Amino acid sequence: MNTRTWQPADGEAEAWMARLMAPDCTPADRAAFEEWLTQSPRNIEAWLEMERVQALSAQLRSDEMLRAATRAIRRAPARPFNAWLPAAAAAVLVVAVAAIWWRYEPRTAAVAQQYATAMGEQSEVTLADGTVVLLDTGTQLTATFDSRERLVVLERGRAQFVVGHDAQRPFLVKAGAGTIRDIGTTFQVAHRNDAVDVGLLEGRVDVTARNGGGVATLSPGEKVSVDASGRLGAKAPLDLVSARAWPQGDLVFKQRRLDELLTEMNRYSKQQVRLADPSMGGLTVSGVFHAGDQDALVAVLERGWSLRAERRGADEIVLHRRVAER
Repeated sequence: MNTRTWQPADGEAEAWMARLMAPDCTPADRAAFEEWLTQSPRNIEAWLEMERVQALSAQLRSDEMLRAATRAIRRAPARPFNAWLPAAAAAVLVVAVAAIWWRYEPRTAAVAQQYATAMGEQSEVTLADGTVVLLDTGTQLTATFDSRERLVVLERGRAQFVVGHDAQRPFLVKAGAGTIRDIGTTFQVAHRNDAVDVGLLEGRVDVTARNGGGVATLSPGEKVSVDASGRLGAKAPLDLVSARAWPQGDLVFKQRRLDELLTEMNRYSKQQVRLADPSMGGLTVSGVFHAGDQDALVAVLERGWSLRAERRGADEIVLHRRVAER
């Protein structure tokens, strides 16, 4: 049987349980709870422990051993010279509860798994709960699961999560200053330059910003950002075409600045495409390009945007403005 030391977060979790179950619980209470949940991994552990105890209590109410012990207490005489009988019945109850607790205690040791992709690589992995994760190029994450929680920390990069359903263990993704809470759905998270972007394809997720930055509940086709300071941006429509394209290895650009397009394409290849003149970065480009196919990109830019490519070794292509022939 596992034991653990009581922590202050345990008492806070009990208070939150009572608040959230109260008839007058408000949306503001729920938002405050979500903020408390993201302040510390210990808070998450305490809350999941509280949920587990609630589930255990429901099991105890239907357990024959506990019911028998309860009946023994109710039948015990209350006369002073028989005072030992209630005490004995109470002892039976303690033994019964201890035995049932041991029987239902599901705690298992947390197992951490780390996953990473190199430049130009995408990788699909299936986590222990059946969740399918697609890691984009240059992505690193750690998944820590036990019998009480499912926690993924996205250190950098971008990932798509198709979450395995488990109502007893909400799925949490921590990235930068944001936390995404989910039970079973499909969403994408990008963590770059300390900012976090979350887009929802199916289901529902709650995105919480730390330090009281707020909570946003996303519906399918919506996105939201959390900046490095923990401020939550406004919800906005998700570009579903682009969101569904990158897991297939394609990048969709709609009237994007050339310098932004090159930054994104360069993430997928050791062959870097650069601009000879930074002022060229303001050119707008639209198109669908296969991630990592720099030669095809350069060919399109030469034909459609009057640019000239200069190849400097195997890993560098410099774009120049094409000089009009006289």
